[in-house]
Amino acid sequence: MRIVIAGAGIGGLTTALSLHAAGFTEVTVHERADALRPLGVGLNLLPHAVRELTELGLGDRIAGLGVAPGTLAYYNRHGQPIWSEPRGLEAGYKWPQLSVHRGRLQMELLAAVRERLGDVVHTGHRLLTVQPPQAAFATADGDVTVAADLVIGADGIGSALRAQWYPGEGAPIWNGLTLWRGTARAPGFLDGRTMIMAGDAVQKFVAYPIGDGEINFIAERRAPGFAGEGADWNRAVDPVPVIELFKNWRFPWLDVPGLLAAAGEILEYPMVDRDPVGRWTHGPATLLGDAAHPMYPNGSNGASQAILDARTLAFHLAGKPLGEALAAYENDRRPATTALVLSNRRQGPEQVMVLAHERAPDGFAHIHDVLTPDELTEIATGYKKAAGFHPDALNNRPSLSAR
Repeated sequence: MRIVIAGAGIGGLTTALSLHAAGFTEVTVHERADALRPLGVGLNLLPHAVRELTELGLGDRIAGLGVAPGTLAYYNRHGQPIWSEPRGLEAGYKWPQLSVHRGRLQMELLAAVRERLGDVVHTGHRLLTVQPPQAAFATADGDVTVAADLVIGADGIGSALRAQWYPGEGAPIWNGLTLWRGTARAPGFLDGRTMIMAGDAVQKFVAYPIGDGEINFIAERRAPGFAGEGADWNRAVDPVPVIELFKNWRFPWLDVPGLLAAAGEILEYPMVDRDPVGRWTHGPATLLGDAAHPMYPNGSNGASQAILDARTLAFHLAGKPLGEALAAYENDRRPATTALVLSNRRQGPEQVMVLAHERAPDGFAHIHDVLTPDELTEIATGYKKAAGFHPDALNNRPSLSAR
């Protein structure tokens, strides 16, 4: 079967590796960028994604790229603790959670693809249309067509394949939050393996170590006037106004404005997603990752869900006829990711910070005066179940390895 993947991001490269592991030999990846470079900032791979990369034989390679956080802790904007929980191995998973730089992860996946599949990644190929049995791409030398028995659109939130099927969908939906992301070389905080989230629905700060002395951060603020038009996902901005927004966020365990000031650059993003669609698959073509289900980053699930898509799709393709396999893939993944998109619009597990602020905007003596232990536990546990990484379910479910 000739399989063409549009997009060489984390989802597309993991799909190529998964298909190869499942026995498919005619796989090519077509990327619109002229060259693949280690761009971006940090991300988290949750245990369900680390399991899949481990079963692809990449566990040690990926673990060496970053840090395995042992704790996730939520605070209000005054630095008071709301909730903390163990993560990864400390939480009873058989696989760790890993905090890594997105660009370094992408380069490691690219290296693995080249080692296992050969020279199958073609840059400078922008997907134009899919008309089975071929896909058309624009290149510097003119348009080209590629024969394909199956096309997989892993081409991100601006997916050309999705736009072909849903031409009236319009721009991604902005929720009013602007994100400023970056990395900084700075002293560690708390125990050196804790991911922190502080703030509420209006303003928030996230930080976690990603290895090699770097701390990844995400600063958020709700304000009018951006709306995400023409957003450049790698646009650097003046750090001074961002630092000013967080000038009073100095906690005993973390100097937020100091960390922002230490960044080499700060990148600005709108927090956007898209409404779920009722169908990913049209004939011998389907969507995957952000092309299928772009979601807000609440819960650290974007890259992890793309990896799960990739492995699930390869698993079904290996054992079923094409049409049946695509239907099974969509049946497994679309309802689950639709629920996640909608949950993330309600803040996902970060609801604990929103509720704490609503009930005690000036702080509290103890969090249990504001939120009961049962409420806190239910929010955290409910999200794990929805996202498919509750320890019991993940540790005991069958492998997605096709052979």
